[in-house]
Amino acid sequence: MILQETYTLADGVEIPKIGLGTWFIDDGDAARAVRDAVEAGYRHIDSAQAYGNERGVGEGVRSCGVSRDEVFVTTKLAADIKSHDAAVIAIDGSLEALGLDRIDLVLIHSPQPWDSFGSEDRCFDGNREAWRALEEAVAAGKVRTIGVSNFQEPDLDNILDACEVAPTVNQVLAHVTNVPTELIEGSRRRGMLVEAYSPMGHGELFKDKDVAAVAERYGVSIAQLAIRYTLQLGLLPLPKTADPDHMRSNAAVDFAISDEDMRALSGLDEIADYGEAGVFPVYARS
Repeated sequence: MILQETYTLADGVEIPKIGLGTWFIDDGDAARAVRDAVEAGYRHIDSAQAYGNERGVGEGVRSCGVSRDEVFVTTKLAADIKSHDAAVIAIDGSLEALGLDRIDLVLIHSPQPWDSFGSEDRCFDGNREAWRALEEAVAAGKVRTIGVSNFQEPDLDNILDACEVAPTVNQVLAHVTNVPTELIEGSRRRGMLVEAYSPMGHGELFKDKDVAAVAERYGVSIAQLAIRYTLQLGLLPLPKTADPDHMRSNAAVDFAISDEDMRALSGLDEIADYGEAGVFPVYARS
């Protein structure tokens, strides 16, 4: 069963191959979602300071009925944190909000604050300072492993040129119709596992007739096909849902997409509009 499988990060930390994404799950609903996910077999929960649900996620982890060591918890520094001292405070704030004595993975959520996402200023100095705080958290035993999210190759090199502890993960937007192949390959060359958030294109893939036709041939849902596609690319998908039935269905991906169909899916036109999610900078179309 895929939920029992793991990737091994460059520093030796094992991370489950599928995680539960919690973006847009309200704090009041997060504990139940985490408990339902753990009951369904998930052992990897992905949160962020920006999601506003760390308290609920932590409650769910603490009350899920399995050992803390069995649940891999990720959170992310808010995108506007670009100094050492602010990052130190934020890391401690996440530990307190989650109610945990350590976090398995902490990422810098974005190389730039959201209000300047995509601008020419890559915040190189600020990201190095925030990274230094993450390294200190690893040394102090507060965090097991550290990484980044939405980082392009120049952003990765900025960290690697100055770090003592290299990032083990780059979490990026990746799904059928949108696979940043060069960034994925560049991240891997730099020793990072690539996680795929929004593997269903924030729900827009459900409207794609070509994707639906492939899913029908395999007798699976579009969501299952999309998750399996990212897994066969060697990525770690983070499907988000608070529905227990969807959690179980999303994990039922022990089938194989043929090489021919992988090529066909990779050749589909990119989604032009992410719907309601298009208001977020990371989803903006250039």
